Amino acid sequence: MAETIVGIDLGTTNSAIGVVDSGFPILLANEDGRRVIPSAVAYGRDGELRVGEAARRLRALQPDRVVTSVKRLMGRRPGEVDDYPLPLGDDLSVLGRSPEEVSAEILRELRRIAEWRLGHAVEKAVITVPAYFHEAQRAATKRAGELAGLEVVRILNEPTAAALAYGLDRLDERSRVAVYDFGGGTFDLSVLELAEGVFQVLATRGDTALGGDDIDRALAAWCLARDGGAGIDPGDPRVLEEAERVKRVLSAEESATFRVPFYDGSRSFEREVRRADLERLAAPVIERTIRCCRQAMSDAGVAPAELDAVVLVGGSTRIPAVRVAVAACFGREPDVSQHPDEAVALGAAIQAGVMSGAMSRLVLLDVTPLSLGVETFGGLMNVLIPRNSTIPCKAGEMFTNAADGQRGMRIRVLQGEREMARDNWELGKFEVGFEPAPKGKARVGVQFRIDENGMLEVLARDTATGRDSVLEIREVAVAVDDEAVEAMVSESVEHAFEDMAERVFTEAKLKAEELLPAVAAVLEEGGGGVAADEREEIEAAVDAVEAALAAGEANRLKSAVQVLDQATEGVAARMVERAMEQALARKLEG
Repeated sequence: MAETIVGIDLGTTNSAIGVVDSGFPILLANEDGRRVIPSAVAYGRDGELRVGEAARRLRALQPDRVVTSVKRLMGRRPGEVDDYPLPLGDDLSVLGRSPEEVSAEILRELRRIAEWRLGHAVEKAVITVPAYFHEAQRAATKRAGELAGLEVVRILNEPTAAALAYGLDRLDERSRVAVYDFGGGTFDLSVLELAEGVFQVLATRGDTALGGDDIDRALAAWCLARDGGAGIDPGDPRVLEEAERVKRVLSAEESATFRVPFYDGSRSFEREVRRADLERLAAPVIERTIRCCRQAMSDAGVAPAELDAVVLVGGSTRIPAVRVAVAACFGREPDVSQHPDEAVALGAAIQAGVMSGAMSRLVLLDVTPLSLGVETFGGLMNVLIPRNSTIPCKAGEMFTNAADGQRGMRIRVLQGEREMARDNWELGKFEVGFEPAPKGKARVGVQFRIDENGMLEVLARDTATGRDSVLEIREVAVAVDDEAVEAMVSESVEHAFEDMAERVFTEAKLKAEELLPAVAAVLEEGGGGVAADEREEIEAAVDAVEAALAAGEANRLKSAVQVLDQATEGVAARMVERAMEQALARKLEG
């Protein structure tokens, strides 16, 4: 009998748990028959802890004691989160609990449901996260699982999980699909290829701070921006819950009434809202998702016409305006065959079944969304793992010392798409020591390894001693929000020519600074038997390099360095030959 591994969708708004039973993935329902529970935790004034629907019901009476949308806080740092409905501590704690502790309560409830349904203990889980969750957010999710008493055997990207659910009955087909995953707090678009049971992610784009919650806030603010609404806080949890209710109604009806009863103890507020009003307010949010779609398609090198389906998942895809925008972007009607709230959990259950051995026909190949590398001499970004590389993966490169007598090397780990190190994000750094050696003689091997959960490990090895230094990028958050991730890639395209010019100039300058002193020493000593015409050619080439350096022109400097390198080839060859002859003579004399 295969061991039990459950699949969990830990969502911003709702969560669910599933398992493979008798070869089929199923979601497990609670005592009320609900397969999906609200991601809500209530720390009541009576001291009682409530999770799920019971917590959500308490929100109307004790809005300041009910935590929702905690996923938006996971793995973030102070200053990165705004518009949260409850007061936050300096460490982003809410009601005195860390985001991981709150999330652990949701996971404990899901685990309880599974154990009640299955009749035995559950200890291992696959948990899903948005594809654009960075290292700290993934690590926080894993810690939440551990706090709930679960061994998290895999962190799985949500759109990839949805694609697994979509492709389960299409294992013998070859197809390309885009998964548009628009939930309460996050958005992802992934392009995947399915061929004979192998799921390969071609590209992914997204925003972990973009979701239906943003539409709720915009709707609440608009409804209250009129006479009678001035005394009501649009960020009040009860107001936001009413905005969410109205949004849901308008997904099926043409109009709805936004109500805030007895907001000051005696007065109530009402406003009629039409679907057209909601669509106008939601348009900027929806357009941000469409930009991600276009970028992901470009990254994958796939045209919309080459897709076999565009699969919608996530509760926010119920909004008619979302479906219209997706259809316009991809030139086809979206596939709505998957349950918006259940597809991700079902995919997580499938992956869990593969890992436990309960299912065996699937292979999942995910990708890393941003390039990873190190800073090299001259402030350059040296990419070891390009963006959209299939994971798990590893890559390495050998580096050497840049100066005589150097005793160590700083390994600075970077993430981003720009040519210069300063324009990318630092994920971490550490020092690697080695014995002093002449320039270019010390050797340090650097290896990046990304595991199946998207966690990065950096290993640096001094080849002389075999001593290893290891850095695990698990706790370090990128100190920017997810809009800046999108901006990073856009800027890399916008500044591509000037970035490349600066890289070319820097590389040529480093070569020139190495070549010029060596040439000067040869000319001064007259070594190698430099002829007059040869000296004249070399001196002219030296002048050209120095002029190009002063002018700061990349291509001119690169060409001048190449000319100088060629002009000194003959001298260098004769010097090497003479040194070998002298060494041989000394050996014979000895």
